[in-house]
Amino acid sequence: MKTILCYGDSNTWGYDAVSGGRFPYAVRWTTRLAEFLGADYRVIDEGLCGRTTVFDDPLSYGLNGLWMIEPIINSHNPIDLVMIMLGTNDCKGYFGATAQNIAEGMRRLVLQVQFLGIKNVLIVTPINIDPQIYNTDTAAVMGKECSEKSFLLDQYYKAFADELHVAHLNANDFVKANSIDFMHFDEASQERFANGAAQKIKTIVS
Repeated sequence: MKTILCYGDSNTWGYDAVSGGRFPYAVRWTTRLAEFLGADYRVIDEGLCGRTTVFDDPLSYGLNGLWMIEPIINSHNPIDLVMIMLGTNDCKGYFGATAQNIAEGMRRLVLQVQFLGIKNVLIVTPINIDPQIYNTDTAAVMGKECSEKSFLLDQYYKAFADELHVAHLNANDFVKANSIDFMHFDEASQERFANGAAQKIKTIVS
């Protein structure tokens, strides 16, 4: 059995902007991913709302993805593939990070995963933050230019994936943002993304 670790933020956790809670277990893309992959795979969902690639959030503790990755990997080893989908929270204005800074954070995180002995890594460009977010209350949290930064991430993620010889997937090929906060997967996207991710994963580990 192949073990797949899905390391991400609220979109991996299964946040539902419509209800303000969590999608039911059967709806979440991580659950659907396990179904699409089949019995030869075990999927571990490690999503945490607010998680960043490498940035310490001054308002919440424990959200730095770099500092958490080692104990999480060690607790689930042996792992055949780590799938990382982070970067959305890094777009928050109070981090003062550019899109390139955020991508460098992803690069640093991938290097740490490789240092820990994980051979197969899949970098996922997170959902683009729709500009309509600026008309919502969420804009006060995310800050100015969060949308613009998010749209620039994919070009950097692709470049770093090539440099580090790891796989890459763009979530935006499969997902659509909800119409509440414009930055989380809508319900229909759960299945589409899971299917796309499953096809990609099977080309890496089988």
